[in-house]
Amino acid sequence: MTTIGVLLFDGAEELDFVGPWEVFTAAGMLAGDLSVVSIAERAVPVRAAKGMRVLPDHTFADAPPLDLVVVPGGMGTRHEVKNERLLAWLRDVGARCRWVTSVCTGALLLHEAGFARNKRVTTHWSFVEQLRARGDITVVEGTRFVRDGNVVTAAGVSAGIDMALWLVGQLRTPTFARAVQKYIEYFPAPPYTADI
Repeated sequence: MTTIGVLLFDGAEELDFVGPWEVFTAAGMLAGDLSVVSIAERAVPVRAAKGMRVLPDHTFADAPPLDLVVVPGGMGTRHEVKNERLLAWLRDVGARCRWVTSVCTGALLLHEAGFARNKRVTTHWSFVEQLRARGDITVVEGTRFVRDGNVVTAAGVSAGIDMALWLVGQLRTPTFARAVQKYIEYFPAPPYTADI
């Protein structure tokens, strides 16, 4: 059984964690051997960036061993980057994971925990310069997600879905990832991308 942990904290951007959650849980439904859990510091509801309240499945103290961890972004990362308890948990868990991942400004937490140092990463377009300024990191612009070793980072919000589908292809096969993509009807065709 592959176990994926999605980190939650106050101010996390909703789609940063719900998008990958949808992909991974759909993969679990189709494959039957993939489990997804949400994890937060405390066993209380987390209030996400746009007001969604989410009750985590586990706390740092009782979370199961993980094969993959997802760190969302959002304004909450600016507070959590100083949360030594969260960073210590992430360092410990991430060191044992096959994949360490982030969406949007979650790359800030990966940098502070040490996983993104001296790596190529991406983040939300509005946070590129702030992340570069932290040093010891190469921030790639204009791409949906970047892999460097076992660290995979996605740009803002919806890019986390692309990253999660790619990871499903790594955990299983690209053919299976395409089946998950079809199952969740993910064929982006954004309106207003061209004059009509």
